Amino acid sequence: MDALEQQVTFIKRTEGLKSVLREAWTSTGRRESTAEHSWRLALLTGLLAPSFEVDTGKALMMCLIHDLGELYTGDISAVSKPDEAEKHAAEERDMRQVLSLLPKEQEQELFALWREYNDNATAEAKLIKALDKAETILQHNQGANPPDFDYDFNLDYGKQYFSGAPLLLQLRKILDDETARHIRKTDVSSENDNP
Repeated sequence: MDALEQQVTFIKRTEGLKSVLREAWTSTGRRESTAEHSWRLALLTGLLAPSFEVDTGKALMMCLIHDLGELYTGDISAVSKPDEAEKHAAEERDMRQVLSLLPKEQEQELFALWREYNDNATAEAKLIKALDKAETILQHNQGANPPDFDYDFNLDYGKQYFSGAPLLLQLRKILDDETARHIRKTDVSSENDNP
């Protein structure tokens, strides 16, 4: 199989991310897929990356592959407080499996990029870690969530990734303010249900 055929095989396999569901709901009330999350993270990164000293192309590719490790195992939600070592091992197995479809050089490049993201080792990784959490919180706040949705989760989720850069701190304030409005709205609704 030549390189192009390998790349097409890889792209066909990654179509599976469109069916991997996350613990986030769209504004129409259906569960979001990992592919949808990755796409919107890439869009958010494309908008904000020029404000940071990062390689935008590298950052965008990082967005697109950061959750490929969920392809076979599925999304393991942070809400469930998983064992981080087990989660990482499962994601690494999935990454190695799907990347093995690519030509060897691309396989190694993308695995190194994925590891860089997970290790939070570079300016690009630090930015994408923060924006990954931001996109998740945005979706939590924008989604038509079930009545028992825990908005309080948003307030601490990934907070450590937003320190240092004024724009990230400003983004986090916007997210936290939006979350607080949802919490107040939920509290008022609960009070009205329990006279």
